[in-house]
Amino acid sequence: MPISLAIVAEFAPPRRAALATGLMMTSYHAGGMAATGLGLALGPDHGWRVVFWAGVIPAAVAIPLVLKWLPESPGVLLGKGRASEAQAVAARFALPSPTLAEAPEAGARGRFAAVASLFDPGRRLATPLLWIASFAGLLLVYGVSTWLPELMRASGYSLSSSVTFLMVINAGGIVGMLVAGRAADKFGAVRISAIWFLLTACGAFLLKAELPLGVAYVIVFVTGIWLFSAQVMVYASAPSVYPPAQRATGLGWITGVGRTGAVVGPWLGGAVVSGGDASLGFTTFAVAAVLGAVAISLVPLVRRSRRTPADEGVSALSPGTESTGPSVLGHKEGKILPKH
Repeated sequence: MPISLAIVAEFAPPRRAALATGLMMTSYHAGGMAATGLGLALGPDHGWRVVFWAGVIPAAVAIPLVLKWLPESPGVLLGKGRASEAQAVAARFALPSPTLAEAPEAGARGRFAAVASLFDPGRRLATPLLWIASFAGLLLVYGVSTWLPELMRASGYSLSSSVTFLMVINAGGIVGMLVAGRAADKFGAVRISAIWFLLTACGAFLLKAELPLGVAYVIVFVTGIWLFSAQVMVYASAPSVYPPAQRATGLGWITGVGRTGAVVGPWLGGAVVSGGDASLGFTTFAVAAVLGAVAISLVPLVRRSRRTPADEGVSALSPGTESTGPSVLGHKEGKILPKH
């Protein structure tokens, strides 16, 4: 997924980068819903192994299609010495010709240098803040996805209704990717991510109350709109912090550190559920959402206060100074190319 996000960030039009990220992630949630449906349909009669074999089919179909049609990054091609191929890919997708400044260094030394560059003076504090926001976001995604049915049952809803809530919140997530992507392209991914985290906290607090079933479905649906896309907009913010040579590494570490939240979320939810207080579970997730909002909101502040000349090639992260959302170094609109 980090590699897919990096590819989308590089090839998407600058004014549609966040929307393209959201569109890609709708497939992630649609696949999750399809996997749930396959498990319910095939698991009881055919066993769990059949469900895993069914998961092989999409990969078997995708691999040859990816090898044939998915383009390689022009910067990567240039870094490997394949200059003519780099120029051809750039021309085909209306990208500017890559420069050596955009080409990542190859080999083990290059990999270590790429990680170290995440803490350059211009992004030394922004990097851990993005990690914290990703941690909070994936804690919410996996904690809520794991324990929402049990929390709703503990709140007094029936078993069938509680399981349905999980499908409803994922449906909201698909809608949310499209809404958040469009909004982030207009107002900035950082701003939308922060607002969506806060709205997620509000939704979690509302679910603490004993609501009529219909109202509860509506609250769960709109909370899904905010919850899943708050995390994705953290990814969409990364290209505004990292230039092309650092983008894949930056996104990889954001998602990798965030995965610790994917571990902590289900564990934390289980610890709360075992205590028998469902309202405390919703409060816990609301606090995680506030943590994510604070972390992502601080990114543009530390970027502005510690900006260096090397950062001039990366678009401003503050939504107040860049209304087109996350952008990619080297595209023709709104970019400052490095001087050589």
